[in-house]
Amino acid sequence: MLIVSDLLEATGGRIACEGTTGLSGGFSGVSLDSRNIKSNEIFVPLKGDRFDGHDFVADALKTCAGAIVNSQFPIADLRAGDKTIIIVDDTLAALQGLARYLRTKFSGHVIGIVGSNGKTTTKELIASILGQKLNVLKTEGNLNNHIGMPLSITRLQADTGVMALEMGTNRPGDVDELCNIAMPDTGVVTNIGYEHLEGFGSLEKVRESELEIVKYVKKLILNADDMFLLGGVSTAFTGEMITFGIETERADITARDIVFFDDVTSFTLCAGDACINIDSRLPGLFNVYNSLAAASAAHGLGFGMAEIKKGLESFRGVNMRFEIENFNGSTFLNDIYNANPSSMEASIKEMVRRFNAESGKYKRAIVVLGDMLELGDYAVQAHKDLGRLLSGLPVDVFIGAGPLMALAVSEFKGKGISTASSEEAGAELLKAIGDSDLVLIKGSRGMKMEQVLKTVKRGLTDAV
Repeated sequence: MLIVSDLLEATGGRIACEGTTGLSGGFSGVSLDSRNIKSNEIFVPLKGDRFDGHDFVADALKTCAGAIVNSQFPIADLRAGDKTIIIVDDTLAALQGLARYLRTKFSGHVIGIVGSNGKTTTKELIASILGQKLNVLKTEGNLNNHIGMPLSITRLQADTGVMALEMGTNRPGDVDELCNIAMPDTGVVTNIGYEHLEGFGSLEKVRESELEIVKYVKKLILNADDMFLLGGVSTAFTGEMITFGIETERADITARDIVFFDDVTSFTLCAGDACINIDSRLPGLFNVYNSLAAASAAHGLGFGMAEIKKGLESFRGVNMRFEIENFNGSTFLNDIYNANPSSMEASIKEMVRRFNAESGKYKRAIVVLGDMLELGDYAVQAHKDLGRLLSGLPVDVFIGAGPLMALAVSEFKGKGISTASSEEAGAELLKAIGDSDLVLIKGSRGMKMEQVLKTVKRGLTDAV
């Protein structure tokens, strides 16, 4: 519970009105959304480029117990009644200050997860393992930025044993800002790849920015197969380092004897001389790496191999991340949450592996790809390279959505179709698809690639 004195100390604010909730049991949590706020929560309105949450303070107070508002808000016009109103200079800074304050009061472990790809799945796997013994607070969904992560921390409970916090970055300084709030003691770096180059400018800057976490942590977990990542870790780091890998035998946590089945990925997980078989429900080699990263974090906190096995095997995946769906005789690999050149290549390779491994099951391989956004000056080259990559693979049909993916289609040597949007791409897929096709759908979140499968399903259903 959050009491008024906590809020004032954390935010540096002052009371304009102290209601009955502030005087009695306190607030159960913080909400940024007036539409679904609860009666015992406090509302923190934020200002964005296209909106100002202060416009909804009055509506929020019809339900909730109070609000934290900036000093320009016209308190005199507000009918607060018995609601608590706290005035601050900046509501975003207040939210972050509250999260930092709660973190300083927390005595458990805080794990920060960074990297270009696999952060969300790794975070969920960590929570699945650690949740067997501890109450885990984790960032929900994509709440991994300067707003979402501190909001997640405000949900800290008295019985929380560990926090698993995903930290996203679009530009230099983002991870540093998040670490200054969360103060992680363990850092997990999944990998370094081509992401958000519009904000970074180079792969070296991506690495430098992700590794801003290093100066905060006592324990660092790294992908030993990513030599570019390892090359950026300062020799001055004196804490404990745990490495994971598949290709590098010297890694502390390794996966051996990897076998892919329809719905199971089987491998032997080894930590030193201790080994155990894992039957994971997550497809793809990239998810073996995510599993190793999570296992390393759990191992570093003293969890045993049997506990790691149970946590990995019980997890069923993250929504919109390489979900496998069979529909109308074809198989869809729905990997639509986001995309950058590194994750795109990994997903395509997994599709090709499936197609080659089960050549009798699938007649054709089809890829439906949307623009990879936020690549800056690298965008044109990245999309042309993608088209050339696909030309050397057993891909029968390539449908591109967006102006950048049109460049990839122009480089593709097979049957390529360029469309302006995900809806148009879905319409083209509906015309092209047949029985027993294997279809990969992927693109940046802004391309809304979920519309592709929706369009296909709607068209096939209407045709019946």
